[in-house]
Amino acid sequence: MRPRVGVLGDASTACPLQRLSPAFRGSVGAVIASALARSLRATGLRWHPTTGDRFVIDKPGVDDDVYTVSEMTVERHDYPSGTVLGFNGTTEWALDSVEASESLWLPREDQLREQLGPAFVSLAASGSSFVVTATISGVPQTFSEPVAADAYGQALLAYIGAALA
Repeated sequence: MRPRVGVLGDASTACPLQRLSPAFRGSVGAVIASALARSLRATGLRWHPTTGDRFVIDKPGVDDDVYTVSEMTVERHDYPSGTVLGFNGTTEWALDSVEASESLWLPREDQLREQLGPAFVSLAASGSSFVVTATISGVPQTFSEPVAADAYGQALLAYIGAALA
């Protein structure tokens, strides 16, 4: 199941959770599926929260909403014990903050492309899918998904897996 996409407030109104259209998953800036994000985290991809990053709280029952780190609403606080994501002005929620380790980063298409670095070769549309080509272990490989961000995510998963093998 794909999470519902929303932002916790926005810079102009700082209002509580706003839902975005379900079509957002396939648009520019779309995030990857939670299952793929978990696989990337398990292979070693680390998150250093920054403004504009999207995440879910990785616990059953509260993992359907996607939040965006924002200076106004979800701020990153670094402590010696770890990073905490603080929720500012969230009167509708009984949630003050959450440890970054309890959150699941949902990288955007551009972030995944950046993580691929020089391994990235191309992105192409093919029918109703997007195809990412990446050079992994010296061999061009293709990854096809209906959402471009997921194709990038699959390529990155293979790239990290090959690097660790």
